[in-house]
Amino acid sequence: MRAMAAKLGLSLVLGSALSGAVLAAEAVKATLIGHAVLPAKSFLPPPVEAGTGFVVSGRFAAIANRRVEEIASVEGKSFLDGRTTGIALPFVGQPVQGFSGIETLARDRYRVLVDNGFGNKVNSPDALLSFHEVSIDWPSGRVRIDKSVFLHDPDKVIPFRITNEFTKERYLTGADLDVESIQTIGDLHWLGDEFGPYLLAVDRTGKVVAFFETEVDGKVVRSPDHHAVSMPATPGPVRFEVRRSRGFEGMAASPDGRFLYAMLEGPLYVGDPPAVETVGGKEVLRILEFDVQARKWTGRSWRYALEVAGNNIGDFNMIDATRALVIERDNNEGDPRLACRGDQKSGCFPKAAEFKRVYLIDLAQVNDAGLVKKIAYVDLLDIADPKGVAKTGTHDGRFTFPFVTIENVDIVDERHIIVANDNNLPFSAGRLPNVADANEFVLLDVGDFLTRR
Repeated sequence: MRAMAAKLGLSLVLGSALSGAVLAAEAVKATLIGHAVLPAKSFLPPPVEAGTGFVVSGRFAAIANRRVEEIASVEGKSFLDGRTTGIALPFVGQPVQGFSGIETLARDRYRVLVDNGFGNKVNSPDALLSFHEVSIDWPSGRVRIDKSVFLHDPDKVIPFRITNEFTKERYLTGADLDVESIQTIGDLHWLGDEFGPYLLAVDRTGKVVAFFETEVDGKVVRSPDHHAVSMPATPGPVRFEVRRSRGFEGMAASPDGRFLYAMLEGPLYVGDPPAVETVGGKEVLRILEFDVQARKWTGRSWRYALEVAGNNIGDFNMIDATRALVIERDNNEGDPRLACRGDQKSGCFPKAAEFKRVYLIDLAQVNDAGLVKKIAYVDLLDIADPKGVAKTGTHDGRFTFPFVTIENVDIVDERHIIVANDNNLPFSAGRLPNVADANEFVLLDVGDFLTRR
């Protein structure tokens, strides 16, 4: 992957300024080359050392975080609008779902990171954190799990109490961390977390070897789920700088492995009284630089402007020394062609997807307001499929990728990228109105998109 990034060429010195007039990004057409689907009902047994308590998962995710013991007794519903999804909790096994970070190993092999489990800190204590290496047979559309690695902290590197605190292996769960991004440098996998937000490193076995708080402008920033933030004894304000579930959603690495660029999913809260950070009337996200060799935040950061207030980013990966791919998306799900019309209440999407894009940005070019340049974008709701490659989702030669959480993008080669969704099992139904989403991977021919500057 890093060799491929080098082939695309190095860019300008980071931070050069440009006129604000060049911020408008151009749309680039993409063509579907491959479509692969890992079924929603894909489960793995937990590691034997983790204990029998993890043979079942999702017991606390079904009814308002209350324990439910009867297998498949509570049907999942879309977390957006309550539509049933046809898959019921709890599950036997650990779900192979929620892919929230991706690394290209080869055109048909990828490393994918599973996020916290069932959506939040409280409802995920029986979901084990893991990442997988998968092989994709593009002609058939099948996905095979080749290797699974479960995260654990036997050396007590993590400074706060975890769910499995008093066990030997100390396997990590979705009640401990919400890992959303992965970058492999040397023998270590670096992971970005949303709860703290935190940055941590694990070895090839998934053992935690390093842990870092997050610093912005020289100060530690925290979310409501940070281990040091607690509810007050009496009603009153609780100060934090990062909104819940808006920590490190994307994290890129420089081609030489020297730096990590961790990107917050939502704007920081700044000022007094706190308000979301904006530049020129647009909400902005911070990209924070971490020196892997020195093992510290450098203090440098960049600002990425959201096209629409309330949008989020789904992933972030460098393609060379300064240019990167960023998924920006709204919080809707469903093909716009299946949006509810008039008084229609069922078999449709109440609030269909409107904004799902992959942007090409350049950290070397910032405008006078300090915003990174958006060079061009691919619209994931308007992908050409003239040969009918898609297993589902194509109408009249046009394929859509209309999921609420599209959280994986990476370069494959000079003209292809891969994109995948986080299916939030069983809480998302973006492909069909009442069918739980599968894990879908799409291989896109994006023409000269990756060479643009």
